[in-house]
Amino acid sequence: MGATLEGRTVLVIGRGSGIARAITLALHAAGAKAVAAGRNPAELTAAYDNPGIAVDRIDLTDESSVEALAERLGRVDHVVSTASARARGTVGTLEHDVVLDSFNVKVIGPMLLAKHFAPRMAADGSFVLFSGSSARKPAIGMLAVGATNAAVDVVTRSLAVELAPIRVNAISPGTIDTGAYDGLGEEAKTRLFETRSTTSPARRIGTPDDIADAVVFALTTPFLTGVSLAIDGGEPLV
Repeated sequence: MGATLEGRTVLVIGRGSGIARAITLALHAAGAKAVAAGRNPAELTAAYDNPGIAVDRIDLTDESSVEALAERLGRVDHVVSTASARARGTVGTLEHDVVLDSFNVKVIGPMLLAKHFAPRMAADGSFVLFSGSSARKPAIGMLAVGATNAAVDVVTRSLAVELAPIRVNAISPGTIDTGAYDGLGEEAKTRLFETRSTTSPARRIGTPDDIADAVVFALTTPFLTGVSLAIDGGEPLV
């Protein structure tokens, strides 16, 4: 039987929508004391109109912000970081600062989380980071995204060794139906989802709840560490 989340404090970093929201609600439903944190606490407060979910502020690109939140919260049992900064584009169009921001948020940020939260964790605590299927399946326009996700996979394995017995795992989503694709426009988004639903071995697009279930699994499986769980419907296989 896996560990329980009942009464455990879990910090979830990210926006108040999509995957981060699904995770936070799933953790709350599992009995955890969920703390949602991000750059915009007012937005999070509006998203989580629930007295059982606390809200706080953190900026993963600012170490003083990470340290301050760790000091305010004290002991935290688990940390989940879904934060990202999108850096899509072909190599000829990528801008240096956009790529750097992607790494700062998704790679260096989790290192800072480990630095300041791990010393306050019990031995059975854990981190869940977020990678992505682009680390395994190259695609035009996804160079910086794939490089960032691949770096997250390395950070996950390295921290699992360095922080042991605290566990460190990653979730690696495929195409998930969230607002992340809205920038394509409704027509292009529909075409993309139809194509990937047809070619994916799972024959559908993922949902935020698929990812939330995987996070709960990672947090409550005591013999799981140093892995990136591919929740992608087999998308990189084709």
